[in-house]
Amino acid sequence: MQKYIKILILIGIILTLGIYSVFVEPNKLEITNYTIQDESLQGIKIVFASDFHIKPNQQKRLEKIVELINLQNPDLVLSAGDFVCGHLKHTTMPPEDIAKGLGKVKSKYGFYTTLGNHDLWHDTEEFTKNLEANNIKVLNNANKKIIVNGKTIYIAGIQYQPSMIQISNAIDNTQKPTIMLTHSPDEFKKIPQDYVNLILAGHTHGGQIRIPFIGPLFTASSYGDKYAKGFIEEDGKKMITTTGIGTSILPIRFNCPPEIVIIEFK
Repeated sequence: MQKYIKILILIGIILTLGIYSVFVEPNKLEITNYTIQDESLQGIKIVFASDFHIKPNQQKRLEKIVELINLQNPDLVLSAGDFVCGHLKHTTMPPEDIAKGLGKVKSKYGFYTTLGNHDLWHDTEEFTKNLEANNIKVLNNANKKIIVNGKTIYIAGIQYQPSMIQISNAIDNTQKPTIMLTHSPDEFKKIPQDYVNLILAGHTHGGQIRIPFIGPLFTASSYGDKYAKGFIEEDGKKMITTTGIGTSILPIRFNCPPEIVIIEFK
């Protein structure tokens, strides 16, 4: 009898974890705060939101994301792309609707992004036009000089899997302070440390499924879990890799909730 009770308990635990991983954690939206000491960017507040992967039935989810970003009253909103979900039209909210929804984001000094691999599977030129028509500036192997709270800074962006020439184009004519947007954290080692103050990356979703004491099952990074999530400082360079907002491949998250990142420079 005890054996059957143990089996039932085990089945109950598995079912509970399954329900949580599919229906609860993926629908969360947490805020992760970072404070970074950098006098050249002191006083600037950034919202970093990436890997949205908005599905066709997620209008309310999109509205919640926008609402939460706006509540932070950011100086800048930055993203590393992957607004859409999947290769096919029926797996994603139409890109023009995503752009229109995110066009309601309020930022004192603008919303800048690069594009991710999911975005590049669609009509990139048309999607870029839609984003920019909604005041979201796309930086693919390019940069923009802006003034934030009286400070002159550069925002640079590189597309997914860039060549060294494209990285060079992204930082052409920039000077510090510069914030670099890269969809994948795998570009971390390629970006010259003398040119950037902070690198912001996504793509990995933190692994989506992180087993306690083991780590993620899969990270979509050549470096495994090394650069998959959180704050990284190495060889004089700093990077934040976000776990992102949506899911891809499997609609599951476990021990790796969706997040919006807040960065404040002191």
